[in-house]
Amino acid sequence: MIRVLLTDDHTILRDGIRALLSMHSDLEVVGEASNGQELLDLLAVTPTDVVLMDINMPVMDGFATMEHLREQYPEVRVLVLSMLNHENYVHRMIEAGATGYVLKNADIAEITYGIRTVASGRPFLCTEIGMDMLFKIVRSTTSPTDTARPRSGDLSKRELEVLRLISEGMTNAEIADKLFTSKRTIETHRQNIIEKTQAKNTAALIKYAVSNGLLGE
Repeated sequence: MIRVLLTDDHTILRDGIRALLSMHSDLEVVGEASNGQELLDLLAVTPTDVVLMDINMPVMDGFATMEHLREQYPEVRVLVLSMLNHENYVHRMIEAGATGYVLKNADIAEITYGIRTVASGRPFLCTEIGMDMLFKIVRSTTSPTDTARPRSGDLSKRELEVLRLISEGMTNAEIADKLFTSKRTIETHRQNIIEKTQAKNTAALIKYAVSNGLLGE
């Protein structure tokens, strides 16, 4: 039996994952935490094999939490469950001590496979992240003229949609309302776009999008 502790500040997400994991006889959710500090408090009294943890959390985020986990609970495996798909986040969390990284849009089969994989001590990256990294390696081996122009494929369909709405002057709250999602989700998309385009501000981001023809796609 693999003992799993869920750590995410969205109750509905934890409820959903708990329900899905309960369908697997070899997985047991032994606790839930809404931030890193709650996780550390629970680990002190709750035997755990795998922590399924988000990065963006109040009080103590995933990066800060990893430092404490590495020092206090080195035997506990961490599988990051996040919507942050940029390689910088993946690299930072793995470097900090996480054993695996899976995106929130992954299906339950991939998430459970990731849990079992990291529980056995083996590293795990979800398919989407692995393929993104592979494609970047392939592109890096092509000629400079092929890679000089950033490609819209580097941005997801949702990120392109958010980028277009940013270019129209809409605020994060307005974009969230239009796309029927939370303001925090839009902030995350915006940060991903900035990371991928390396734009330092909104003006630079729009200039980048226009000059690379991303708004017309």
